[in-house]
Amino acid sequence: MPTAKKRARTYDPVKTRTAVLAQFGNVRQAVRTLAPEQFALPTRLGDWTVRELVAHIGMAVTAVHRGLDKPEPAKQNAVILDWPFATAANASAIADFTHTLATQHPDLDTYLAEIEQTLTQHLDTNPATRLLETNVGAMPLADYLVTRTVELVVHTDDLNAAVPGLDIPYDRQALATCTRLLADALATKAPGGSTEVRIPPYAVVQCVEGLRHTRGTPPNVVETDPLTWLRLATGRTRWQDAVEEAKVSASGERADLAELLPIMG
Repeated sequence: MPTAKKRARTYDPVKTRTAVLAQFGNVRQAVRTLAPEQFALPTRLGDWTVRELVAHIGMAVTAVHRGLDKPEPAKQNAVILDWPFATAANASAIADFTHTLATQHPDLDTYLAEIEQTLTQHLDTNPATRLLETNVGAMPLADYLVTRTVELVVHTDDLNAAVPGLDIPYDRQALATCTRLLADALATKAPGGSTEVRIPPYAVVQCVEGLRHTRGTPPNVVETDPLTWLRLATGRTRWQDAVEEAKVSASGERADLAELLPIMG
């Protein structure tokens, strides 16, 4: 008998919109407090300084603007879970665009303020079902906004790591949405039911080929917190380091996810 296909997770468009605006607002307020010398601090993203990182966050949000400025595609040909696996292929172009933006916008506070205003206008005037062309294909605006929570939350974490004491808060809904999308991406990359990955309080997924668990305590369990999970999924933290530092608990012969991470390059 064939295995039942898992139902794709759905996201509330209103909550996603609120989460994107809230997390972008958190970043903008933090950037306003940065001193000139702090913009020159290095980040964990290659040769990017804090200036490039902030410019990139703006670029990630204005991807919505760029998509909506184009004619609406005739039909949808991409889904949310296509996106995490496509980002690595665009890394070089993204880096070039980021450096250009950082040079073009010396006043990053004004740059972010303008983005916030135009994003709100776009979301007010376009329905959640409006299709837009993205780097992975055509998808509804509501779905693409889900991917923006990953960009915002992951890069908020990058900023906090780069600037001691900055402590930008994480909007709860944005963190939850980011966590769930990256957890579902793992289950897509390694389909199966032998291993349960728990990221409380936001996500539980089953993955990895093998005997499917049906009741009681699963034989293979991985558990971690949301921020550690997003760092693992995006390559900010190595699996072995997270295990050794007790940021991840992993039990069972199929609980080693080292070969499956990172999900996003």
